[in-house]
Amino acid sequence: MYYFVKDITRILNGTLHGTGNPDAIIRHLLIDSRSLASAETSLFFALKGERHDGHKFILNAFNKRIRNFVVSELPPLSEFPDCNFIQVKDTLAVLQSLAANHRKKFNIPVLGITGSNGKTIVKEWLFQLMQDDKSIVRSPKSYNSQVGVPLSVWLMSEENDFAIFEAGISRPDEMQKLKSIISPTLGLITNIGQAHDENFLNTRQKIREKLKLFTDVRTLIYNRDNLDLNEEITGDQAMKKINFFTWSRKAKANLQIGKIKKEKGESELQGIFNNEFIRIKIPFADEASIENVIHCWAVLLYLGYPNKIIAERMSRLSPVAMRLELKEGINSCSVINDSYNSDLGSLSIALDFLDQQKQHSKRTLVLSDILQSGRPERELYAEVASLVREKGVNRFIGIGEAVSRQEKQFSGEKLFFKSTDDFLSGYNAGFFANETILLKGARAFGFERISLLLQQKAHETVLEINFSSLVHNLNYYRSRLAPGTKVMAMVKAFSYGSGGFEIANVLQYHHVDYLAVAYADEGVELRKSGITLPIMVMNPEEPSYDAMIKHRLEPEIFSFRVLKLFDEAVTRSALPRTDAYPIHLKLDTGMHRLGFEEKDVNELAVRIANTKSLKISSIFSHLSASDEEIHDEFTRQQIKKLGEMSELIRSRFNYPILRHILNSAGITRFPGAQFEMVRLGIGLYGIGVNDTDRIHLKNVNTLKTTISQIKNISAGDSVGYGRKFTAPSDMRIATVPIGYADGLNRRLSNGKGKMIVNGMKAPIAGNVCMDMCMLDVTAIQCAEGDEVVVFGEQYTIDLLAKDMDTIPYEVFTGISRRVKRVYFHE
Repeated sequence: MYYFVKDITRILNGTLHGTGNPDAIIRHLLIDSRSLASAETSLFFALKGERHDGHKFILNAFNKRIRNFVVSELPPLSEFPDCNFIQVKDTLAVLQSLAANHRKKFNIPVLGITGSNGKTIVKEWLFQLMQDDKSIVRSPKSYNSQVGVPLSVWLMSEENDFAIFEAGISRPDEMQKLKSIISPTLGLITNIGQAHDENFLNTRQKIREKLKLFTDVRTLIYNRDNLDLNEEITGDQAMKKINFFTWSRKAKANLQIGKIKKEKGESELQGIFNNEFIRIKIPFADEASIENVIHCWAVLLYLGYPNKIIAERMSRLSPVAMRLELKEGINSCSVINDSYNSDLGSLSIALDFLDQQKQHSKRTLVLSDILQSGRPERELYAEVASLVREKGVNRFIGIGEAVSRQEKQFSGEKLFFKSTDDFLSGYNAGFFANETILLKGARAFGFERISLLLQQKAHETVLEINFSSLVHNLNYYRSRLAPGTKVMAMVKAFSYGSGGFEIANVLQYHHVDYLAVAYADEGVELRKSGITLPIMVMNPEEPSYDAMIKHRLEPEIFSFRVLKLFDEAVTRSALPRTDAYPIHLKLDTGMHRLGFEEKDVNELAVRIANTKSLKISSIFSHLSASDEEIHDEFTRQQIKKLGEMSELIRSRFNYPILRHILNSAGITRFPGAQFEMVRLGIGLYGIGVNDTDRIHLKNVNTLKTTISQIKNISAGDSVGYGRKFTAPSDMRIATVPIGYADGLNRRLSNGKGKMIVNGMKAPIAGNVCMDMCMLDVTAIQCAEGDEVVVFGEQYTIDLLAKDMDTIPYEVFTGISRRVKRVYFHE
């Protein structure tokens, strides 16, 4: 389905400017110039928010051949020939109104889903359960926000006969806007949890806000066992005209849940519906999955599916991949694994993630047939081929009968196989090398077999790094900054143990202004990997000066000796220079580690002014104790000193010079001292200095391992080297493959430390060994191969550091390079 620009202008009550074609066809809506599907048919919305302004990226979009824009502020039209600019007052409001207008063109059942948890899982499982007989349009991934919902609803087309859209809110007065866009005919509320509690007066207010999505539905499906939810629904006058389909384990309901049997990762659920005994089996045993399955069961029963069909499909439910994983692959490859579903919406998201990766110049997509799209095959793969071209994919590998039939639509390097077995039979170890590979396959194609072939084999201890949480934390700190304040992100020490290039690449993609490393070799590695941001080197050493200049790394200058030596290195450099070389001046305001003192300032300014080879990019200092309230007066004195000393220097130069002193803790505690830039480090990884930060920040790093073996030992038996632990009674001991060579400190031995096994804390028994340690799992149901969390959400790195009598920095940076890093994007 498509619109003309002139029609969209009318729908939005906008004013059309520019010299573009008013009859240009629009098929795609775009809010991020980096997430391009098809330039010729895309309409770019320049959204304005607290931390971003889409108008800044109009030129970038134009350079990517986009010619149609919705703006609230007109750019210089002469600089954008052949473009259409629809000017409106509020670009977000008209994005929502355009989607709402689009929704009105369809008279199909639309299921709206809200709740605190489980929305995306339930949506994806309903898609799995219904896709055999319905053409379903649904929210991509978890597109449920004020921006995500209109982008989801825009995907509705004539081929669809059912729609499923999520709606999520984080504060009052948001749901009414989403309701007008989705206009659901059927509603489902999954549950009410603690997410976003801080923005609501209480749980009841949050429930009332969520229920606004359903005021015009024909039927609302929900769990009666949530008493607050049930009371709000039955007591809400707006709900009186609505039919209810309920399920319950305790009270009378349309679907009465009876006995639930769990065994070896499977569950049998028994229930009563229409006075008949019914049952299903599912390949999951955790409580969250069981609750989500019951929601799906209730929806299908309401829609009239016979339980025999439901039971057969429930038995085939597959896990929902909630994240894109980036792992180290064979032959110096990187592998992005998204091998559990394949549809156009999630393909676009996965290709965006592939496009962000700059480790390798070559990018390969391995794609299976896209099943149950409801679209003509030729039209579907024409759009896939267009996406592949737009995202700069160098090699396309299609697996499946349908995609193979459309081979001629794909250009460039390409290979096609009728099945996964055909691909595997033709595979050899040299098939992939020095490239980034995206695996995108429908569950039926079994791409996990390909994933196992491509992944670099490593031991079972892994550090998971959540890119989505990292970006969330970056944006949280940005929200605390004054407009125009720049961000220097600290990626020294292998990005606090999280991975140098991988973290720097995400930060570059999200437009931080500067990066900082400790030593030149870290910066050189980033440059070789494609990082182009300005990079400050905090410990420039004389032997590295030539490499720094070659790779345009900017030194911290902290003494007259370093100033002289680096000036000489720049002067003798044979590299062509069009301007003076940027440097950063470190001032000592009280920490007394490195830096120029007050007595040095005048001489420093004169010496730099007298050299033509150097230019000051920034002047900065380090706070000694910004996180400790007892030292706040000392911190204020440091801030004051930086202001005074830097002003003496800046007054000697006729160009702008940045200043920065605040670290993560300083950003929160001393907002008046932001100067022109701040340095963000440990806060990026979810470590906050106060309760406010801890509520808003998300965990980024999770260290995981698995149980190698479980032994039953008798009272009096000893465990580990030195026999430091003796069993007080008969016990179960689990051995896990992580030790001090991996970064698990020996200070955690003998019960000082603990790990999480199946949601319960298991103390470390005996001394931590070099490559493994032992856990007391006497009171925990577990088996060999079960996952063990060393630190993460439940046992945070703050708590682990406390048990070690140290700080999170030491824990982060102590994790060995031999521990495989797995990166994922939710």
